[in-house]
Order: sequence, then C-alpha cells, then structure tokens
Amino acid sequence: MKKQHRGSFGSRLGIILATAGSAVGLGNVWRFPTITGENGGAAFLLVYIVCVLLLGIPCMLSEFIIGRRAQANTARSYSMLAGGTPWRFIGYFGVFTGFLITSYYCVVSGWCLQYVFASTTGQLNGDPDYVTQYFADFSSNPWQPIVLMVIFFAITHWVIVRGVERGIEKASKFMMPLLFLLLIVIAVAACLLPGAGAGLSYLFSPDFSKIDSNTLLSALGQAFYSLSLGMGCLCTYASYFSRDTHLTRSATQIVGIDTLIAILAGLMIFPAVFSVGGNVDAGPSLVFITLPNVFNQAFSAMPLVGHVVAVLFYLLLSVAALTSLISLHEVSTAFIHEEFNLSRTRAATIVTVLCTIIGAFCSLSFYNTDLSLFGMSLFDLFDFTTGQIFLPVGGFLTCLFMGWYVPRHIITDELTNQGTLSGRFIGLYLVCVRFICPTCILLIFLHQLGVV
Repeated sequence: MKKQHRGSFGSRLGIILATAGSAVGLGNVWRFPTITGENGGAAFLLVYIVCVLLLGIPCMLSEFIIGRRAQANTARSYSMLAGGTPWRFIGYFGVFTGFLITSYYCVVSGWCLQYVFASTTGQLNGDPDYVTQYFADFSSNPWQPIVLMVIFFAITHWVIVRGVERGIEKASKFMMPLLFLLLIVIAVAACLLPGAGAGLSYLFSPDFSKIDSNTLLSALGQAFYSLSLGMGCLCTYASYFSRDTHLTRSATQIVGIDTLIAILAGLMIFPAVFSVGGNVDAGPSLVFITLPNVFNQAFSAMPLVGHVVAVLFYLLLSVAALTSLISLHEVSTAFIHEEFNLSRTRAATIVTVLCTIIGAFCSLSFYNTDLSLFGMSLFDLFDFTTGQIFLPVGGFLTCLFMGWYVPRHIITDELTNQGTLSGRFIGLYLVCVRFICPTCILLIFLHQLGVV
C-alpha cells in the first residue's frame, strides 16, 4: 500500500484535549449520573475509579500502541501489526462499529441541539407532565429531529474536512475548556441550592452495603463505554501522535480528565435533584425529562437563574456530544481517505451522507413503529448491537491481540519511546491485557446480555 502524507497533532496539549474530547461525551454527562444513581452513589463511584485503573488505562494504551506504531487508520493499523493473520479483521470491525455508532449518536446529538433552543426560548418551563409530553412529541416528530441532526452533522463535517491540526485539534482546544467552564458554573449553581448537601453526601459518602455483583459489573461497563474503548477512536487519534508522545502519561492524563468530568457531572445533577426531592435513578429519561423539571423546581424562587442554568446545561450536553461525534466521524473518514485513496473532503462527505441517511431512519423509527427489527426500533437496535455486543467483543479481541500475539519488543518500543523512557510498568500492563482486562470485558458482555 502506498503510504499517504498524514496529518498530525501539533502540540502535546492538542493531543490531550483532542483525545480527552474523544472519550468525553454523553457517556460522562448523561450515562454516568444515571448509572451512579441506579447503583447507590458514592459506593459506585469508588468501584468505578478502581475499574478505570484496572481496565481503562491498559485498554487505552493498547489502542495507543497500535495506532501510533502503524501511523494509519484503525483497519490498516491492525493489519500492519497482524500481517496476514485473522487478527487484522479486528481493525475493520472497529471501523464498522464506529460507523454504526456515528449513525445513531447523531440523532441524540440533534436532541441536545433542540433542547438548547427549547430552554433558551422557555419552552421547557412547564409542569412535569408537559415536559414529559414535550420530549415524546419532539422525538417522534417525522422531520424536526432529522433537520437538527443534519445541522449537527454539518458542524462535525466542517471540522473534519479542515484536517487534524486545523480542524480537530483547533476545535478541541476551544471546546474542552468551554466544557470545563460550563461544568464548573452549573455544578457551583447546583451545590448552592437549599438541600444540596444531601446530593453531595450521596455522591461522596459511600455506603459499602450497596456494593454487590451488579454494582461491580455496571462500573466495569461504564468504564469501558465512557473511555470510548473498542470503537476505533483512540486508535485513529493515536495514529496522529508524534513519536515522542509519552503514551503512558497521556493515557493517565486522559483517563483523569474523563473521570473528573464524570464527577463534575454528578456534582451538577445530584445536588439539584436532591434539592427538590427528585428521583436519582430516573434512568435514561434523566436528561431530557427529569432535569428540566428539576431546574424548574430548584430555581423556582429565581426563575432567571434557573433559565440560564438550563440553557448552559444543554449547551454543555451539545459540546460533549460534538467532541465525541467528531472523533467517531474521523474513524470512518480516515479509513475511506486512506484505503480508497480519496481526498479528505470526499471521504468525509461520503461518511456524512451515509450516516445522515442511516440516522434519518433511526430517528424515524420513533415516528413509525414499522421501522423495527427483532422487536426493537432501529435506534434501539443500533444502540443495543453496538453498545452491548460490538464494543465488548472488539475490546476483548484487542486485549488478546496485544497480550498474546503482538511481539513484546513492539510493546516495549512504543511504551518506552524506543528505550528513552522507563519500562518498569510493562510487566503490569501485560498482566492486565492478558488476564485482567479480558476477564472483565467478558463479564461485562455476559452481564449486558443478562447471563450474569
């Protein structure tokens, strides 16, 4: 294969912010508070942090090693390390998984954009039944969610076609600080509410009696999904790393940023929910149904403040969705760009058009119940198939590939930058990817399918 000139990140800060932006998304701001609320609060948080250390860092390092070593898109990176063996298909599987996730993730991203508009114009200032019905009416509308999805995709497309340094890196340097700022402002506002102390206690005072096998498996699953493992994003971004990038330090910093944002998301949501006596385990409806009602009640004495907080929250959600969607889009764009020798603009256009078409059908499945397979709407089918089957399978195979097939000298070269850095943790890394991580991922997979 002819190796094309490839873009690269221009600075260490760009590497950290862009890759952290890939990991940070709706999984942090939406899924983490939801799963934490369903599993007892602080006790879950402690288990989650342990799982991130045992599972997240080794799996992230594995994708970094593959991508940085090959300096190619995810499919080609695995192929270059696997030679002609069947291991090479893991990379193609990752690209396919990332493509499918892009196709339905953009639907939820469009919802976030609608809620920025709705909160700005005061459309969410109503009683609980009205807010519930608002989401049902909007999500099942045949055209409005699709229009917003197209707008969100257009923004993503614009960033992608500008390239790695001028597009992805530059956008990340703007969006990630904005994300932190919004998180801190909303968290402070929530923590100042009357009764917010109960929410803080729930998040930081563990009740170890609440830890059971379900808590452990839920924490393992959240660690896996929150860090964007198994969908090609980290491997693709790592292919743009410079040869002197410290992979272990970068992985540790990115995992730290991701975890910090998840905790800040909890600080936004739990104090506000507890201040009005709301339900902390409201499930997936938490963001689009429960929280608008919480904002209305919690800031009833200061409606203007509540209005501003709601707008900032959904702006935050949109920014988080955009950082992840950019990285997902780049996985497929880099693949088409390099494997079919097309320009970046043409490759990105193909991805945008295909994902928009599939996303439109996923959105319409809320409107037309005939758009379903195996008893699930197309949206739910894509969500279930990728999240509960493809991601764990891809992560499991990557760990086996790195632990048992890739020569140790390649791993040593990449983790030590050809002997210029200490390699004292390589043995621990190999124990994790050979034994600990595959076992954890297998348990996640079985748990998601209801087997354990």
